[in-house]
Formats: sequence, C-alpha cells, structure tokens
Amino acid sequence: MSDIIDACITSFDVPCRLVLPLLVLVAGLPLPVVAETCAAPNPAELKSLRHAVDAEPLQPRAIARVHTEGTLPHQGIWDQSLAAERDWPLMLNLARLYRAEHRPDDLKRAEALLTAWAVTYRPSYNPIDETGLDAMIDAYRLLDTDLDPKTRSAVSSFLKTLGNGYLTRLENDLNPAKGSWINNWTSHRVKLAALTAFALHDPAMIQRAKMAFIAQINRNIGPEGETVDFRQRDALHYVVYDLEPLVRVAVAAKEQGMNWYGLKGASGGDLEKALAWLKPYAMGEKTHLEFVHSTVPFDAARRKAGVKGFEGLWQPKRALRLYRMAAMLDPRYQPIVDQLGGRKECFIR
Repeated sequence: MSDIIDACITSFDVPCRLVLPLLVLVAGLPLPVVAETCAAPNPAELKSLRHAVDAEPLQPRAIARVHTEGTLPHQGIWDQSLAAERDWPLMLNLARLYRAEHRPDDLKRAEALLTAWAVTYRPSYNPIDETGLDAMIDAYRLLDTDLDPKTRSAVSSFLKTLGNGYLTRLENDLNPAKGSWINNWTSHRVKLAALTAFALHDPAMIQRAKMAFIAQINRNIGPEGETVDFRQRDALHYVVYDLEPLVRVAVAAKEQGMNWYGLKGASGGDLEKALAWLKPYAMGEKTHLEFVHSTVPFDAARRKAGVKGFEGLWQPKRALRLYRMAAMLDPRYQPIVDQLGGRKECFIR
C-alpha cells in the first residue's frame, strides 16, 4: 500500500452516527472519504470535508455494473469501475456536510447521486465489487426524511432489492464446499444485507440478517478464533478484511439496541475470540509473513504484477479501523487502538 493509504489509516476518525466511514481499497488505491469526529466537525474538519467534495465532478458517474474483483489494474472495466465508485463516498461526504451545515446545495447534490445510482445500477451480488455500497446505505440513513419523496422512494426501493437479493442468496445459494461462501465474501454479503435492513427499519429483514450473521460466525470463526480466511490465504490482511464487515454489523446492531457481538456459532467461535486471536499480531507481539502459503492463485498473480500489499511482513496498523470499531463494542480493545495511533471514539445511538 502507498504512503497515502498509510496516512489515511493512521489519521482516520470513526464518526459516532455511522459506525465507520467507508474507505474502500481497490488494488491499493484509496477513495477519498473524509472522517468526522463524534462532536460536531470543527472548522478544520469541515474545510477538509468541503475540499474533498469540491474536488469531485458535479455530474453523477453511475453505471449499470462495476467490477474490479479478481482483476488486475486496467483489466476489463477496472478503470471505469474505480472512477464510478468514487460517487459512493462522495454521497456520504455530502450527507455529512449537510448534517453539519444544512446547505440545500449539499442535499440536492447528494439526492442527485443517490437517485442516479438507484435507477442506473443493477446489483451483481458480487460482495467484493459491491462492498463499497455501504456508503450509499449510510448516506441514505443520514439524510433519511430530509430527502425529497421521489428520491427517498427510489433509493429505498433500490436498497430493498439489494438487501433482499443478498439475503435470498445467503439463504438459498449457500455452498459450504465453495470457499467464497464461507470466507470474507460472505462476511461482506452479510454486511450489505444487515446494513440495508437497519437502514430500512425492516424487522423481517433484520431477523433474516441476524440468522445470516450467526451462520457466518459459525462457518467462518473456529472455536479458538482462527478464521477460514487465514487458513485459505495465510494472510492477516484477509483476517482483517473478513472481520471488519462483521464487527461493523455488530456495531450497527448495537446502534439499534441489539447485542450481536455476543452471538456465537455452534462450534463456540465468536467475534470476541477472533479479535483475541488477532490481538497479539495487532500489538506487535507476533509477526507474520503474508501470503506465503496462500491457496489462492490470484494472490501470486497480484504479487507478480507488482500490486502492493501481497507479500512481506504484515503491518499492525492495518488493524486500526477494525479495533476502533471493536472498541465501540468492548472498551478492552481501546489499548490496542491507543498503541496503533488511534484515540478513544464515542458511540451515540
């Protein structure tokens, strides 16, 4: 990863209203999500946030499909997808600005982006390609009743299609013999399904998402806390990438007054054990050489192509966002956040 990404990670502040702002990493390239603190953004933060949105074009870049998963830079629609996906954090940043300053132009621009994607995009249900849509879900949640009725109707309809599509696939298409149905792919499926259910305030969807969450905990996290992803990829990179969406869902559930953090799989695995398993690496007590024994050929292909982050020692600060969220569930994780250069975050329902 580049020095720019490192700076983003070490300076990232988790907003209280949203769990965690989106910072999608696609082949080592960051998308510009500006963080907020729990208090009202100070003038410097507002200036930075304003600069980020002003740097983006006014015209929505919505396309019918995005695809970067499993491809190397500049293959297929990689470049087009990466450019279009910048709209996702942009709409979230505009929503944050509107909540802070209540400028009608910010709301209008966010509505244009939300509407464009709601009517143009056709979900592929590839969770790696679509994981960044959580920014769209968050923007909708932030703006909610401030949206004009037409926009709110279009976006809620889109989100219902997205969320129910993932839930239906989790319920009917699950194939435990296929690695992507038990590893980080399904953690991201569960994240999109659950966040959509919470955003729509749909009790039936929330219950279905809870069952999918428990099922993934059961399949993915062993009784000692080791994840399927570590066994598949021999990389802490993918342990973090697998746990982040699950922890984020647990924080979103807490926002709704539900304790999903304590839910266990049939084998006894749970998020607490997984975070404890990773803790010695995050604290620098253990080290790990990444991807040496990965069973996935694409990891070697990325390394051969020079894509950064797929060899060498794992860097503990890669777990900062994960443990910042975890500390919102259990204050015992705060010392890890402190050591990694973070700060205590607040939590507001």
